[in-house]
Amino acid sequence: MTAHDPTTVPDPAPLETLASATREDDRSARITWSLMAEPSDLTAFAACAVLGPAAALELVRSGDAATLLRELGGRLPGQAADPAHGSPSSRTVRAIERWTARLARIDVDVVRADAERGGIRILTPHDGEWPELLGDLQETAPHCLWVQGPGRLDALLGARAAALVGSRASTPYGEDTAAMLASAFAAGGGTVVSGGAYGIDAAAHRGALAADGGATIAVLAGGLDRLYPRGNTQLLETIRERHLLVSEAPPGTAPTRWRFLARNRLIAALSRTTVVVEASWRSGALSTARLADELSRPIGAVPGPVTSAASAGCHRLLRDRGAVLITEPGDLLDLLPGGPASGESGFAVQDELDLLTPADRRILDAVPPRSSIAEARIADEVGYRPAEVDAALARLELLGLVARSSQRARRARAAS
Repeated sequence: MTAHDPTTVPDPAPLETLASATREDDRSARITWSLMAEPSDLTAFAACAVLGPAAALELVRSGDAATLLRELGGRLPGQAADPAHGSPSSRTVRAIERWTARLARIDVDVVRADAERGGIRILTPHDGEWPELLGDLQETAPHCLWVQGPGRLDALLGARAAALVGSRASTPYGEDTAAMLASAFAAGGGTVVSGGAYGIDAAAHRGALAADGGATIAVLAGGLDRLYPRGNTQLLETIRERHLLVSEAPPGTAPTRWRFLARNRLIAALSRTTVVVEASWRSGALSTARLADELSRPIGAVPGPVTSAASAGCHRLLRDRGAVLITEPGDLLDLLPGGPASGESGFAVQDELDLLTPADRRILDAVPPRSSIAEARIADEVGYRPAEVDAALARLELLGLVARSSQRARRARAAS
């Protein structure tokens, strides 16, 4: 028998096979967790973070609550994922019971096959398309994502992704503003992220779709086979055909209030910045801004009339959370990392006449708007010496504000 040579390099094939099997085990476990645990289930997130999705799933299948409790130790979440009272330990036991009941009703292979037939693909952190931005959610990052559409999620997000969110009960002012901001941002190559809901969300998606060169992503609270709200079905189908729908809820999942709230953290995490266009005092859109702020993402808010209840939430963000005032697309660009300064406002351009000295402005005011005047008369009108009037008129002529001929001055067309 030939002695084993310790210098011999082992065949890499078994190692690659093992790595591939490990990835598939992790992928399958993540999909299973997505099917059996709610997006707001902090106990499930803690179990996967401490043990890994596959190992935690095996403990659930074995019903070994004692081992799970021991492994979690001090990592048990203090916040309940169900309405029952009790200690973190007792809630963990109930969580295992809840997961086990769901696990008995699901067939992961069937769900995956149905999703593939429906054009829905599943992303996990092992996939290149998985967005790095979700890493900021740490333990509460989704187990996996269900996506549908031709776009690549990581490519669409890139460095120019902004969430535009707001109230469902929007006003025409809010909808027009959302569409304008989204269209301009998308036309510049940006991706608009929103929730596909009525009101501001829908206006933002439509604005992005109307622009050339940009994209939009709708992050939904329910399964991608149940487009919601139904009134936005055509809009969501267009986004699916051209760009991307995203959800952490598997197919067959109905949208519910707690799933909407959990969904908001994804909108915040998938965007470089979040702008609330219009929101009432208790609007759910404010939770998206709060979550973005907690992730150290810049937030912005569009102001409204001080008497408008529909903008009270935006004013609250400006006052209490230091949100950046957004009045035009350039303000939105300023919030992006490395974004160019917006420079001069498109809606409030500074009047170049304000840059004149008081003396030059007085002389310009003495020039009639529709006729010429003798320079000597200007000196009499303003009480300046002729040499001072001559020097001022020369400066105004260089600025294109007056024209001079035969010792007379008149307003240039630009100054009329």
